[in-house]
Amino acid sequence: MRNIVFTRVDDRLIHGEVVTAWVPAYRINHILVIDDAIASDQFQKRILKSLSPTNVRVTPLSVAQAGKYLQETFNEKERILLLSKSPIVYQQLVEQQVQLKEVNLGGMGIRGERKTFVKNVACDEQEIAAIKDLIAHNVHVFYQLVPEQRVIEVQDLV
Repeated sequence: MRNIVFTRVDDRLIHGEVVTAWVPAYRINHILVIDDAIASDQFQKRILKSLSPTNVRVTPLSVAQAGKYLQETFNEKERILLLSKSPIVYQQLVEQQVQLKEVNLGGMGIRGERKTFVKNVACDEQEIAAIKDLIAHNVHVFYQLVPEQRVIEVQDLV
């Protein structure tokens, strides 16, 4: 299994909080953006790569591609940040036998059927079900906007 050091859900994917707070806090050198649509869109891939610090590699992959990639040989020099727009992606990775220790819920805006869940996190019923499933698989799910903020345990909210 690859060296996943942090896993985050954030609608905005690569942006200021990720680049200035999470990447340095975990000494990230590889960001894996997991999104089926972005993985097949060359323009979106170029944009994401341009938003990352120069010393951090960005690899956009589909859920299926990420599942295979993450199960490859461990490399301790590689420090991976997983980014997706929804906890459903991580539920799908767990179903592919990818071992996740924790999932951080960051910015998930209100749209469609989403309703406010905690702070600036809005979820629809499928996303709540995915969070419950992750917790049932012993994945620590928590809310924390930036590393300096206190952790809010999601298990207490579902």
